[in-house]
Amino acid sequence: MSIMWKLKSGNLVSILMIATFLSGCSGGQFNDLQMFIDDIKSSSKGRIEPLPEFVPVENFTYSMSDFGDPFTSWETKAMMAAKAEQQANAGGGGGLQPDLGRRREPLEAFPLDTLRMVGTLEKSGNSSALVQSPDGLVSRIVVGNYLGQNYGQVVSIGSEEVELVEIVPDGLGSWIQRPATLAIVE
Repeated sequence: MSIMWKLKSGNLVSILMIATFLSGCSGGQFNDLQMFIDDIKSSSKGRIEPLPEFVPVENFTYSMSDFGDPFTSWETKAMMAAKAEQQANAGGGGGLQPDLGRRREPLEAFPLDTLRMVGTLEKSGNSSALVQSPDGLVSRIVVGNYLGQNYGQVVSIGSEEVELVEIVPDGLGSWIQRPATLAIVE
């Protein structure tokens, strides 16, 4: 029986504590808060500006014949105009161009800076050079052969270097010649 009395008295103490806490919150100590809320409610209400009036945009129909290709940059358009003017001034002639119809030689598959001159040969007064490609193969070249990816044609072979002339685009739709050398590597 004493165990039952302890449980009941523990519950009674809990109930009394809760009642005491709740009675402490019921005082009139929030008068200043209530006055602040009443003041805010009675103050003048702000006016919200109306939304701006929607003005529909006029439809636009794009015509390529009037404006050209919209995906071509102005730089490309200027380059094409310069090329057309250059061809008109030259009487429609093509000017300098690489021979795109000829059969490509094996050493034209590699950039010129990846090729290495490893030696020279001379037979009956005719010089030839030995050039090693990045895949390790050594090829014999003579004047007139092509090297590199810029249509470089061999013009002379010396004991220390091979001289060639490349044909490269000038950035305006035409081609220019550029000298290049391939020196021996020891």
